[in-house]
Amino acid sequence: MAKPLVLEFRGQSVEVALEKIDRAKLYGYIDTEIQDEAGKWCELATLLVDGHSIVGKGGSALAYLSADGLWRTRAELRPIDLHDQPISPVKSSFDAPIPLSNTATVDEFLSHNVHLIYQIVPTAEYPELMTELRTGTIFRFAFSYRGGVEASPAFLLLGGDGNPFLCVGTPTAIEFVGLKASASVVNVDTTDVGEEEDSLDFSLV
Repeated sequence: MAKPLVLEFRGQSVEVALEKIDRAKLYGYIDTEIQDEAGKWCELATLLVDGHSIVGKGGSALAYLSADGLWRTRAELRPIDLHDQPISPVKSSFDAPIPLSNTATVDEFLSHNVHLIYQIVPTAEYPELMTELRTGTIFRFAFSYRGGVEASPAFLLLGGDGNPFLCVGTPTAIEFVGLKASASVVNVDTTDVGEEEDSLDFSLV
């Protein structure tokens, strides 16, 4: 069983499990199986740029190289920001209790692009927290599943079916798009339009 997520609400610790909601669970999925003429299962392979070398499953991998082209392991990598300053990595949210002290409005929640949704599966009863969620309260906190460079904004709220959900996303970058300068309006005297049309002869080459 996966490690539970511990939430702190009004001095009490609430342990919950997370069940990821994806398109496959909502809509199902189709798995395509391909066989050759003899009925044997086919596997995906990659044709290299030379046009005749074929690399099968497990024959390729990612590698980390330094600026000098030297091999580097993942443990040797260090995250830095745009100013070459080191970034302190964040720990997994499962390593320590998460206090439910900050709330968010509906507008703040809707101003984020949600890319992960987890259904909260309780491991015990937590009536006080459920009562607060039923009033429409949305809790906000930083969340990182495995730990890493930075945490993502997460929102704990009650769904329309009465079940609590954890939504993880990123702030939506909205930029105003419009004209830099308004166009000037020119009054056109329609009394001379006929004369101008008569003076133009499109048959002349």
